[in-house]
Amino acid sequence: MTLSLMSARVIQPDVSAPTAPPAGKLRVVQLFRPHWKKLALALAAVIGETLADVLEPWPVKVVIDNVLQSKRLAQGWAAFLFTRAGDDKMAILTVALGAVVLIAVVGAVSSYADKYLTTSVGQWIAHDLRLLLYQRIQRLSLLEHGESRTGDLVSRVTSDIDAVQDFITTALFGIIISLLTLVGMIGIMFYNDWRFTLIALSVAPVMFVIVYFYTRRIKKASRAVRKQESELLSGVAEMLTSIQVVQAFAREEYEDRRFSSESRQSVQAALQARSMKAKLPPIIDVIVAVGTCLVLGYGAHLVLAGRLSTGVLIVFLLYLGKMYKPMRDLSKMTNTVSKAAISFERIQEVLESESRVRDLPAAGHAPPFEGRIEFDRVSFSYGSDIQILKDVSLRIEPGQVAAIVGPSGTGKTTIASLIARFFDPQSGEVRIDGVDVRKFTLKSLRDQISFVLQDTLLFRGTIWENIAYGRPDAPPEDTIQAAELANAHDFIVNMPHGYGTMVGERGVTLSGGQRRRIAIARAIVRNSPILILDEPTAGLDAASERAVVEALDRLMKGRTTLIIAHHLDTIRHADVIFVVKDAEVVETGTHETLLARGGVYARLYDIQTTGAT
Repeated sequence: MTLSLMSARVIQPDVSAPTAPPAGKLRVVQLFRPHWKKLALALAAVIGETLADVLEPWPVKVVIDNVLQSKRLAQGWAAFLFTRAGDDKMAILTVALGAVVLIAVVGAVSSYADKYLTTSVGQWIAHDLRLLLYQRIQRLSLLEHGESRTGDLVSRVTSDIDAVQDFITTALFGIIISLLTLVGMIGIMFYNDWRFTLIALSVAPVMFVIVYFYTRRIKKASRAVRKQESELLSGVAEMLTSIQVVQAFAREEYEDRRFSSESRQSVQAALQARSMKAKLPPIIDVIVAVGTCLVLGYGAHLVLAGRLSTGVLIVFLLYLGKMYKPMRDLSKMTNTVSKAAISFERIQEVLESESRVRDLPAAGHAPPFEGRIEFDRVSFSYGSDIQILKDVSLRIEPGQVAAIVGPSGTGKTTIASLIARFFDPQSGEVRIDGVDVRKFTLKSLRDQISFVLQDTLLFRGTIWENIAYGRPDAPPEDTIQAAELANAHDFIVNMPHGYGTMVGERGVTLSGGQRRRIAIARAIVRNSPILILDEPTAGLDAASERAVVEALDRLMKGRTTLIIAHHLDTIRHADVIFVVKDAEVVETGTHETLLARGGVYARLYDIQTTGAT
């Protein structure tokens, strides 16, 4: 075995990833509960930071009143703190300077602990949210995915979760610090002089009314920005997945104009939101200046009249600045809070989405299938008035090769999709081994079905990983044998790194025939009792088609196989053929009996072989 074979390894899934929870409303407490220890430590750090803020002006007051102006220490906790200094001014100054350093150290350590812990919690909550959202998106049915835009879902997994993380990291404990600081400052200011405090707080009602008014408008503007960003990202995702079509039809300039238009709308929405956000801080600053002028004017009047010491006025002004600072901070956080609230709403929308195809409450694990498939008067539509299937009944015995043929758009692929419960019928039953497939869990049902699709999808990764995708625990010899049976081994070992060769996104670095044979190898290594082939030879040249057909013949042995076919020559040897037309099964039989009948199948075959219309 070559070195490249040995070096290729399958990436195992993260076994620590939890099972996806059922759809439902996610409460904020559920996000924070696993991290309560770090949050408790962060809260303690916040309290330390707040105390440092509250105590910071006091040494200044002591120096001004008791050192520079030779006043005796007033009774209280300050006098108790400086009691060892007595009346010695230098001793009092030394203690005051030590207090300044001590308060600064407490504040610095608390600030570091607060930032570190909140960043850690924010990162892990973002991880939890991202995982929950990813799990929910994966488990939405194809109906929900058909109604959603890829870019919008990507935006919710990235930008919206980043906004929530930013709120936790920068705003959540910032709000707590601001509120605690505000309460502490107001309490001490009342203790010093209640009249000053009432004058200082006289502007607060006006401030909070303005903040409330602007917060509502900022939230509305943030919602518009988020919506426009999702539209922009959806357009980019759509273009990237269709780049071959864009270049084939030389529509680059059209896509440029469309992107430019969407980008301009995004810019306009962002500027409108920014204009709204930019108005709030200056208004708050003006209100704060008015409050400061009122206090300063009243305080200066009392000092000149000898009714107030200079130190008390200075410390009060310092506290006033510290009281207004959290008010300013709270007003500035409206943007972060609004963005996080809108983002959390968008995340909730996905988490609360209930897939229309899901495990029923009484669903059980599917036993090993023999492979008998039955449709009993099945009807289905995609929510429109047009019936895709109408009262379809058919039966495929274990080990049979069955084919479904018919004009385009008659429901052939839908029949295959109903077997694996990508969709559920509006009426009737789809049964495997006599049991309605809705009585099985989705995973246990799909674990026993393999697909080879017309649009062969490969993931960015090694060829080895792509073959073993459906069975990552497969032994190396099984994976190599599957590649050999799929006629893929020879071209794989001739690649630069053999099985370790990286495949481009969607397999674009491989030819159509090579992608199809890797998909067949993926189905072989899965070794499931039911096999569904959706036009497996479409779009291949003669040599590739021959190699694929040989591989399929090996793959179908001993399995119940359903082939969706347009080229009727590929299903000549099927055990049973179902002809679908106008949403109904109109003919059933073998290739020879259907030709002899001279009906729909015979006419389709005649058109393909002779070109007659």
